[in-house]
Amino acid sequence: MAYIALYRKFRPQEFSEVKGQDHIVTTLKNQIKANRIGHAYLFTGTRGTGKTSVAKLFAKAVNCEHPKEDGSPCGECAVCKAVQDGSSLNVIEIDAASNTGVQNIRDIIDEVSYPPTEGKYKVYIIDEVHMLSQGAFNALLKTLEEPPSYVIFILATTEVQKVPITIKSRCQRYDFHRISIETISARLMELLEREGIEYEERAIRYVAKAGDGSMRDALSLLDQCIAFYIDQKLTYDNVLNVLGAVDTDVFQRLLRCITEKNVLGAVEIVEEIVIDGRELGQFVTDFVWYLRNLLLARNLDQMEDILDVSSENMAKLKEQADLIEDVLLMRYIRVLSDLSNQLKYSSQKRVLLEVTIIKLCKPQMEKNYDSLLDRMDTLERQLEKGVVVQNVVEPAGKPVEAQPVEVEKKSLPAAVPEDVKNAAAQWRSIIHDVDPMLTKFLKDALVSVSEQNELIIVFDVVDAVQSTAYNMVMRPENQEMVRKAINDRIGREVPVKFVDNATGTPKEKLYTDAVEAFTEHAENIGIEVEIEDF
Repeated sequence: MAYIALYRKFRPQEFSEVKGQDHIVTTLKNQIKANRIGHAYLFTGTRGTGKTSVAKLFAKAVNCEHPKEDGSPCGECAVCKAVQDGSSLNVIEIDAASNTGVQNIRDIIDEVSYPPTEGKYKVYIIDEVHMLSQGAFNALLKTLEEPPSYVIFILATTEVQKVPITIKSRCQRYDFHRISIETISARLMELLEREGIEYEERAIRYVAKAGDGSMRDALSLLDQCIAFYIDQKLTYDNVLNVLGAVDTDVFQRLLRCITEKNVLGAVEIVEEIVIDGRELGQFVTDFVWYLRNLLLARNLDQMEDILDVSSENMAKLKEQADLIEDVLLMRYIRVLSDLSNQLKYSSQKRVLLEVTIIKLCKPQMEKNYDSLLDRMDTLERQLEKGVVVQNVVEPAGKPVEAQPVEVEKKSLPAAVPEDVKNAAAQWRSIIHDVDPMLTKFLKDALVSVSEQNELIIVFDVVDAVQSTAYNMVMRPENQEMVRKAINDRIGREVPVKFVDNATGTPKEKLYTDAVEAFTEHAENIGIEVEIEDF
């Protein structure tokens, strides 16, 4: 006997076998029990969610000679068996993708005038109905509105928006939902046990996830995995090999390399993936999914109900989610999603992937908002580690590392004007009066007072990331914004100067922090100082 694919072999033969569409199954069974059967139905939803299967079940149930109490077909009578093996003359399946013309619909209209040879109803199942031409829809319209009492139309489509409103308004519409990973996993494991095939639950869960809400797709992938490892236990590694996917540990390693700006390590991981024969498009898709899970893990309390990951990976996900900012995750997802679209049409997938990985490791290659925040995040990490070493270029163009310059720390002038003192004391509040991007840059600056009694705002500029922050603030419009925020807060014009520190010695060791020095002074003279959280 010829082999039958799993999705055909285990097509639901009764309503209880339909998974993930309880809201539709219950309604249809109630209609059958109450004898309130409609004349036209519209089944819509993504591929592989059960539209055609439910249509055939419904056709079998309305014609069944001995229906069960809940409205399900018996599956044993001659009518049920005829529908099941496709020989019934009363259930007519039509592929609208191949029969799009007016004449095809006119043939149906001519047949409608003849009553069923057996059973109660003639059921026309028109699959992918959105493919019909406008003329075909017009021809169907009148018959669909007032068919003979023994005729039922079931229209199925994945693109309901393409069905004319005049057709939709004459049908009872049922939306088939994407099936959850848990539901698909349970069904796959049930079928494997009936087939006598050993499996790892983790492997089946991955197949269910790869099905992307479609039971048919998941069954097809499972069939592929079983065929590759015939008479063997279906393990997680086996599934990854067949589907060209990678383990979560690879994503964790790659993300760590990207956040640490380790270009060599990231490219080496890509090399491993290519050597292992993984499909790069699938790899990028899964990586985006992994980053999505991290983003949700950072922003949801009860994430176990939302994230499609095993309990085994949940602890690792929580741990890594705490190590990366939301804005960086959103940047990575944006860049990799763009890459995923490009890979579909590219013959140089590896090159595109490597270029994108380098772009993620080097945010200075981009000039948009989230890449600037990525660079600022790198700056913060460098400052937390202590002294940042300056790269100095020799005349020949070869970079060398310069030693930090030993300079005596500048103390505050003996007599500082009250306006300057007040401005320094309220600095933490002032920077929240400017654009949020400027606030991000200004919060890492040090505020001091020069010998000329100017309020000086000092930036370290010993690398490209820090220079970006300084250059952003130095734009004339941004300088004016900062000065205006200071003057508005103090009520007087305060002299302000922006200073770049390129010595290699952290600014804190060169300048006295006027914010700390004058905060107590402001409180003593009755000025309320607000301490803002960053």
